[in-house]
Amino acid sequence: MRVLLLKDVYKLGRAGDIKKVADGYGRNFLIPQGLAIPATAGSVKLAETIGKKAAEQRAVLNKELEGVATLLNGLVVEFSMKAGETGKLYGSVTSQMVADKVKELKGIELERRDLVMEPIRVTGEHEVPVHLTLDLVPALNVIVRREGEAVKPKPVVEEMVEAEEELEAVVEEIYQVVEEVIEELELEEEAES
Repeated sequence: MRVLLLKDVYKLGRAGDIKKVADGYGRNFLIPQGLAIPATAGSVKLAETIGKKAAEQRAVLNKELEGVATLLNGLVVEFSMKAGETGKLYGSVTSQMVADKVKELKGIELERRDLVMEPIRVTGEHEVPVHLTLDLVPALNVIVRREGEAVKPKPVVEEMVEAEEELEAVVEEIYQVVEEVIEELELEEEAES
């Protein structure tokens, strides 16, 4: 079955595209959800205008969600769960749990469907992509530990060395600016006398 997409559909295409899909997928999901219409001769003529309007809407939406994407990209979400000696969890970390934790940490509401993940059933670090739009896909870092397990300290020494180097560079710039100002003042005093 050929359909004309009215909206962007993840892993299928963008609005205005004409795609061949399975009959059941088209009839039972895409068309009832308002994501597509059957690709007839009349609807094919609409494809270009639908594509242009969707591109404009997509650009506006991407601009609005860009700030959210920067907040979410690299965000660390930690969970303490009961687990066995091998690291296998008694239960799992679900997409809803991750969405709730993000709301708690940053105040950003995410739909559980936006998080592309299977339930996490083992301890460790996991990267979870968040589909805000087809173009904006920030990734969360989900860390799952056993309950009672000590949190590994972050390498503070490296961060301190980097901060010290940045501070030295800023101080050097300030000294250069001050020296330039002093030279200008001395030149002005010599010109006046």
